[in-house]
Amino acid sequence: MLAMCAVQAATPPATDARAKEIIRTLKLTVLPKESGYLGIIGVSAQKVDVGGRMLAVQSQNYYMLTHEKPINYLHWLALGFDYAAGERPVVAVPGGCWKALSLREGAKYVLMVNTLSPEFTPDRVKIGEGAAWVKRFSGTASWATPEMLREFIGPNWIP
Repeated sequence: MLAMCAVQAATPPATDARAKEIIRTLKLTVLPKESGYLGIIGVSAQKVDVGGRMLAVQSQNYYMLTHEKPINYLHWLALGFDYAAGERPVVAVPGGCWKALSLREGAKYVLMVNTLSPEFTPDRVKIGEGAAWVKRFSGTASWATPEMLREFIGPNWIP
């Protein structure tokens, strides 16, 4: 499954100085490979067994795209659909989907809050793809051209 969306800036449009102030105030840092800015808000005290690992049931984070970092590059999250095992996808982009975001042209920034369940861990995310992935999803939507899909993969192209 492929899920991607473009996001719009808040109204009125913010200045680059405002984006920098938000990054500083919320202590956001650059997210390696995916790009954009990330700030962990917190994790739940409750734990769940995920493949033999105890993880927080939920984590919350700020995520921001700016004019300087306008794309959240393609990545796949390991969230599950094993309902018998108690897994319950509760996100707009369900587990087992690829995700990428792009700042709309003319927008200075967008600030989002994500809730992930179970908690985010970098080892359960796959970043990047290659030619077979582009071929698989080309034409599945009007915007899903090989060029646009390649742009979403960005520097994480896998030859």
